[in-house]
Amino acid sequence: MSKVEDFLTKEEEQAIVEAIRMAEKETSGEIRVHIEKTTSKAPYDRALEVFHNLGMDATELKNGVLIYLAVKDHNFVICGDKGINEVVPSDFWDCTKDVMAAQFKTGNFKQGLIDGITRAGEQLQKYFPFHESDKNELSNEISKG
Repeated sequence: MSKVEDFLTKEEEQAIVEAIRMAEKETSGEIRVHIEKTTSKAPYDRALEVFHNLGMDATELKNGVLIYLAVKDHNFVICGDKGINEVVPSDFWDCTKDVMAAQFKTGNFKQGLIDGITRAGEQLQKYFPFHESDKNELSNEISKG
């Protein structure tokens, strides 16, 4: 599958956006998913660039999480901002990536993304609980490049 538009069905995209909404419901944290065909850069470097381009480094509590996928390259990266990275266990992102990769290997991309979103949301809820003054700082929609 090389076309970003064919990577997920509209229904799968809607399920992922709903998973983001539910994960963010009890936290001030922000989760985004970005999908693109390929990158000429190192995947982590490109993910950091997308993180910045999406304004994820501008959240008040530095608690944004990006799940970046380059579908043709078969690469994905999870980036957390400084605030979340300082509080989660040191192996948290690698463990989350392993859970996602297990689903991806069977072609279940929707569930892999939902599993990663859910795990990130649980940590965000634990360390950055929702307060009445919190607002959704970033879109929940999947961005595409």
